[in-house]
Amino acid sequence: MKTPFPPSEPQDQNEEARGPRLREIPLRLMVPNLITVLAICAGLTGVRLAFEERYELAVAMVLVAAFLDGVDGRVARMMRATSKFGAQMDSLADIVNFGVAPALVLYVYVLNEARSLGWIAALIYAIAAGLRLARFNVMAESDNKAPWQSEYFVGVPAPAGAMLVLAPVYIGFLGLMPDKAFGYAASAYTVVIGFLLVSRLPVWSGKASGAGIRRDLVLPIMLGVVVYVALLMSYTWQVMVVTVAGYLLSLPFGARSWQRKYGTYTINGPADPSVDDTNDDIGRHI
Repeated sequence: MKTPFPPSEPQDQNEEARGPRLREIPLRLMVPNLITVLAICAGLTGVRLAFEERYELAVAMVLVAAFLDGVDGRVARMMRATSKFGAQMDSLADIVNFGVAPALVLYVYVLNEARSLGWIAALIYAIAAGLRLARFNVMAESDNKAPWQSEYFVGVPAPAGAMLVLAPVYIGFLGLMPDKAFGYAASAYTVVIGFLLVSRLPVWSGKASGAGIRRDLVLPIMLGVVVYVALLMSYTWQVMVVTVAGYLLSLPFGARSWQRKYGTYTINGPADPSVDDTNDDIGRHI
């Protein structure tokens, strides 16, 4: 007599047929990725708002995206939630928030006045941001890191580039009309910022391990930060213009500091002779 049900398969075969078993993921591992997703949403929303001619909100969303994209890695390290998936996702988000979104907002606001030249300038900046991020990723994954990498960036970092390239928009909010002459000037400025991103200019990173603050300066610095934030909330675009000007003026001082230590004004190779650069893709190709 035949049984109505087929004989059951061994437990091991069922497990293999089902594939890898799903397991629960700790919530803390999701927090940095959620911040990255919110950053992408903010950057793309800024592009949409620019097309709707709501420019102030568009710039605000791009700056929020840059801020979120800058803190997600730190949050991951603080929560011990770093992962390869998060690192890859963060890299993909960076090109949107620091490259594509600022370029499109800038083009819709003022670069379109320069027609094709304005679009070429926007393309140059977006591609430069991608190249800058790729170079940063290669350097971060390198096994042989020079000591100066904890103190200097090679070229202007992409988050700072996003803040800098929107300077023509800040100026426009202060009353300068985006006409054709302004469009050509903004196009030239955009190309310059793109060049600073891919240059080998030494830029202070503020991450030196030996850096410290004297005790008597802690409270004045904290008060200064509070005053800056208060001014930023009350006189947003004026403060942003001053911030951009201050950052650009600080670049020669970083190059001068590097020149005193290593004898050149640009980072032409590893400053530490013990670092082997024979397989350095950056040095050969960029």
